[in-house]
Amino acid sequence: MSVLTAFEVPTRENVSPTNQAIFDKLQSGLGMVPNLYAYFAKSPTALGDYLALQGRKSSLRAKEREVINLVVSQVNECEYCLAAHTVLGKMNGFSDDQVLEIRTGRISFDSKLNALARFTYETTLRRGKPSSEATDALLEAGYSEENIVDIVITIGDKIITNYLHGITQVAVDFPKAAPIRDQHEACAAIEGCDTTR
Repeated sequence: MSVLTAFEVPTRENVSPTNQAIFDKLQSGLGMVPNLYAYFAKSPTALGDYLALQGRKSSLRAKEREVINLVVSQVNECEYCLAAHTVLGKMNGFSDDQVLEIRTGRISFDSKLNALARFTYETTLRRGKPSSEATDALLEAGYSEENIVDIVITIGDKIITNYLHGITQVAVDFPKAAPIRDQHEACAAIEGCDTTR
C-alpha cells in the first residue's frame, strides 16, 4: 500500500533562528525565498551548507556554471531547477533559444561551451564516467584539471537540488521552462543512453 506524502515548504516562522536570518537575506537579495531553498531549512544547517557550496569560489565563469546547471537538470528531468536556471541562464546572457540548446547537451554557438556541455551531459548520464572522447574534447577546448574539479563540484551541487525536488515535488515558483525537442538526438549519440525516456 502506498501513501502519497505531501511535503510542505516551511515558512520563516517554522525554521530555526539561523535559517530565519538566511531567509531574510534571500528575501532582500532575490525578493523571495525560493521554495526549494526554503525546504532545505527543514534541517537546521543544510540551507547554510548548501548556499556555501553554491557560493564557493570557482575557476568557472558564471555562464559556464549555468551550462552545467541546465544540462544536469535536463538529464535529471528536474522541473524546478530547469525553471530556475532558465531564468538564471538568461540573466547570464543566454537567449531563450540558447538555453533550450544548452539543455540538449550540444551547443552550436560556442565550441568551448559545447565541449563543457557534452562532458557534463555524459558525466551526469553515465554516473561519473564520461567517455574518453568527451574528456579529451574538454581538455582540448582549453579546460584544465582544476576546471574538471570545479565542474564535478557544480554537477554535485545541482544533483543535490534535482534530487531534493524529485523527492519533495515542492511547487515551482519560477516561470515554467519550455520543453526541448532534441534531447533524444543528443542522447542517441552517447553509448548507454536510454532514448525511450
